[in-house]
Amino acid sequence: MANLSDFKAQMIGGGARANQFRVDLSFPNFVTAGTLVGLNAQFMCKAAQLPQSTIDNTPVFYRGRQVNFAGERTFAPWTVSVYNDTTFAVRNALERWSDGIMNHSQTDGRTNPGDYQVDLLVTQLDRNGAAIKSYTFRDAYPTVISPIQLDYETNNVIEMFDVEWTYNYWTSNTTEGSDFGINVSFDTPIGTFPLPF
Repeated sequence: MANLSDFKAQMIGGGARANQFRVDLSFPNFVTAGTLVGLNAQFMCKAAQLPQSTIDNTPVFYRGRQVNFAGERTFAPWTVSVYNDTTFAVRNALERWSDGIMNHSQTDGRTNPGDYQVDLLVTQLDRNGAAIKSYTFRDAYPTVISPIQLDYETNNVIEMFDVEWTYNYWTSNTTEGSDFGINVSFDTPIGTFPLPF
């Protein structure tokens, strides 16, 4: 029978914490001061997600019985919540990015994906600030910049807005073979095996 000590021993590092993370936003070259805004965004990104992994199902019928086969992988949009300071630095940069893709007042914009798509990164940190898991969103660009609600009756609240990103695919330190130098294994009667990270 498992006891409390056994459970605590299995909770390595005290467990991963949802409030220990960093978002690294990159901006295309045409966005003014994009590098500085990216550094600012590490502090202003209030919330994000580690992405889900989805392989669609392909059902095939054989003599009235459904047989399932793995289908194609799909990637859901990624959303980040951002605090807004009085400089509007992150929001302004995102609006310039969006305007560069499709101009607000006309129908022109950049047509070469390499000009407006960049890689974005979210990193899970441990309690000491060390990276323990990372995801890179390849060829990302903002598709939705949410409104900011203004209200005379809203007190003691800092403005916030969401950004939804579309991207081609994501990779992680697991799928790219990096393990951040962590080597954990377990012993079995037939040998020692590494734990996947």
